[in-house]
Amino acid sequence: MIGSAAGTAPTAAGADRPRVKSRAAGLSIASNTVLIVLKVVAGAVTGSIAILTEAVHSAIDLLASVVAFYSVRKAEEPPDPSHPYGHEKVENLTAALEGILILVGAAIIIYESVRRLITPSTVTSLGVGIAVVGVSAAANFAVSGYLYKQGRATDSPALEGDAAHLRTDAFTSLGVLVGLVLVKVTGAQRFDPITALLIALAIIWSGVRIVNRSSRVLVDEALPDEELEVVRETIAAYDAPEVAGFHKLRARKAGSRRHIDLHVQFHSGTTLERAHEVSHELQSAIAVRLPDADVLIHLEPETHPGLDNADPPVSGG
Repeated sequence: MIGSAAGTAPTAAGADRPRVKSRAAGLSIASNTVLIVLKVVAGAVTGSIAILTEAVHSAIDLLASVVAFYSVRKAEEPPDPSHPYGHEKVENLTAALEGILILVGAAIIIYESVRRLITPSTVTSLGVGIAVVGVSAAANFAVSGYLYKQGRATDSPALEGDAAHLRTDAFTSLGVLVGLVLVKVTGAQRFDPITALLIALAIIWSGVRIVNRSSRVLVDEALPDEELEVVRETIAAYDAPEVAGFHKLRARKAGSRRHIDLHVQFHSGTTLERAHEVSHELQSAIAVRLPDADVLIHLEPETHPGLDNADPPVSGG
């Protein structure tokens, strides 16, 4: 097969991406560590199962943050003989693992909440618990917002998964806050485990969503239709008279990198040198519109039978 590959040229932002990812993951680790200590202390003082489940949730988030910290570093390692396509899928695998950890944490919360409903316990020192949970919610909203921003800027599934954890933790903290206020106002102790059960349902939804999104990449699901359309539009806009059409367009994603390959057909009389030059120009044009794209083009004559199933001829063909 005659073909060649091209990706985006390194940019200042691209070169700085590993440091940005590591810094964001490191902030998540520090934040979760502090919040775990605060929640464990508050849970012990108040006896609140909702606060203790929040501590379990933060502990899972901490583990996920540690995994994300190392995964973003591993994903940036260049290809090697054992991994010729690179290590980007490590991020997707990490995100899937984070989703599974969320589901495990939800199961623990459900078990303990049901036990507390069957055997009620008294919640005391509610002022301390309310203060800690309020601080936790504010901190997680701030850190998750930062992680979402950096995850999207670097197209990092691991950071986005970590941000989803913290955002879920922030919302569940608000739920705990409401539950503790209800206990304080009404004196009904069952509001505490009921709140914890509601938190578990929110956590399950978050975990399933993360696992589903990551697994689609791990099984090489095609890129979204709008991104495939970008490839078609780029070839059509190139307007090279030598190009007769193209077909067998395939594309998938691994971490933040897109892998795209297609067959481009050339009119009779096009020299190999010119076809090779055109293919490189097309690769560069596609990579400009789809960041972090590795583009592989297979050169074919217009008489190739595959043209029967090709995309419509491009302008100039």
